[in-house]
Amino acid sequence: MDCSSFSALIRTASHDRHTEAEASTFMTDLLGGGLGVAAWARYTEQLWFVYEALELGAERLAADPAAGPFIRPELFRLAALERDLEHLRGPDWRATLAPLEATRAYAARVRRCAERWPLGYVAHHYTRYLGDLSGGRLIQERAETTWGFARSGDGVRFYVFDQIPNPAAFKRSYRERLDAVDADGLERQRMVAECGRAFALNSAVFRALSEEFPLSA
Repeated sequence: MDCSSFSALIRTASHDRHTEAEASTFMTDLLGGGLGVAAWARYTEQLWFVYEALELGAERLAADPAAGPFIRPELFRLAALERDLEHLRGPDWRATLAPLEATRAYAARVRRCAERWPLGYVAHHYTRYLGDLSGGRLIQERAETTWGFARSGDGVRFYVFDQIPNPAAFKRSYRERLDAVDADGLERQRMVAECGRAFALNSAVFRALSEEFPLSA
């Protein structure tokens, strides 16, 4: 990889935030089997709010010259999340949807970027979808083992990108589009900062979930 490329810059600049999110107490406890399936369902519910904001933003920005090249339907996760929630919560799952305050703030920031700053939206798009594509398989496998979900079935469909047969090639193509972004140095720095903000917002959701689901002594 060219270490001077914009995609490499984003990846490097967000590394510490990414590590912090991956090492969150909540995710460690959850995937370590210390929390019940109710915590998994609550986490999945929070993801629904974030991806609703992302995918409504995708509709808004599909024809945008800056953000449009990143809008790929094979990435969309909302339908998969809804199948997971129906499996986890039952057919009336929508009636009990409730965002945490941290989730509300995260989704609001995504919506604001979609409405006012397309390249800021791209920063959120990158941190979520490429993160899911890169690390989701491990989370999926741990969840299947912990709670006995059918392999790649309902409960973990969010992590199954069945329309992307070659994730490595897809990620290379995505990073090439990042490198081709038509923006000056200042705007690119703003995008890098927004990636950091996205990780911080995600970490805040994890902290709130950890407070709601403390690991039993």
